[in-house]
Amino acid sequence: MLTPDDLQLLRAVQAGGSLSHAARALGRAVSTVSQAARQLEERMDALLFDRRGYRIALTEAGRLLVDEGARLHRDTERLTQRVQQVARGWESQLHIVVDELADFSALLSLVSAFDALDSGVQLRFTHESVGGTWQALGDGRADIVVAATNEPPTLARLQWFELGRMDWVFAVSPHHPLARQPEPLNAAQIEAHRAVVVADSARRSNQRSYGLQPGQAVLAVPGMREKMASQLAGLGCGWLPRHLAEPHLRSGALEARRTETLREPNVLYTGWIERPGKGLQWWTQQLRDPALASALLHVPYRNASRGVRG
Repeated sequence: MLTPDDLQLLRAVQAGGSLSHAARALGRAVSTVSQAARQLEERMDALLFDRRGYRIALTEAGRLLVDEGARLHRDTERLTQRVQQVARGWESQLHIVVDELADFSALLSLVSAFDALDSGVQLRFTHESVGGTWQALGDGRADIVVAATNEPPTLARLQWFELGRMDWVFAVSPHHPLARQPEPLNAAQIEAHRAVVVADSARRSNQRSYGLQPGQAVLAVPGMREKMASQLAGLGCGWLPRHLAEPHLRSGALEARRTETLREPNVLYTGWIERPGKGLQWWTQQLRDPALASALLHVPYRNASRGVRG
């Protein structure tokens, strides 16, 4: 087993080029250092010091031992810190899944505030969409989900609250055929044209689509920004979050079209599986702030909901 003293000896010999220099650096007698070097070679059953020249040097095996030993020492220190961190009630890592409907930049101030706690918890953020957000929590791939759509699923120890509501608008490019048809648009008119949809990131078969007519052609894209770009390019029609579409509606790059069947606002949720952990408790408390919900969803502050625990 390599000890911290062994690493110090190897580094001192490597830096000084002689046992006498190493002894002075370590504050030991030359004979003590020489004996320690021989004992280390015996324990490792390998030639670690090249004594053939005027200056002593490390062999290739000795250099490997220094490099790998230092790495193992750092890993041991990090492991010790993580064990102490968990023993104090902090998690090793928190995985937060943010539905791609939400504005991730609104969370950056929380990341900064959490860093100031110096907890040692590593944060990992990823995106999911539609049914994949709740599924990530149920599969254990997320500790917290933010802005999940649909009703919360039935999961043991699931806690949740309403984050807010998102309004939608049916919009097309001014060059799209539906831009010239009389309103309100009916199902048959819409079905005749391709819809742009965000692909459900759910891993299993219960994938969902919204605002589609039976048998309607579909262009599936990875996210809402790509959906917006596709509809701006006239590649299809569909429902868009009103806050994202609004600038394009004002500029004339998109046109809002009334439809016979309206799409109700989506309720978006924050959810987590209840368990001990200071990091989880901190984040779920901070995410209840209505001002944060307003920034995440770009909805008026008064519409952001504090919600209830599930």
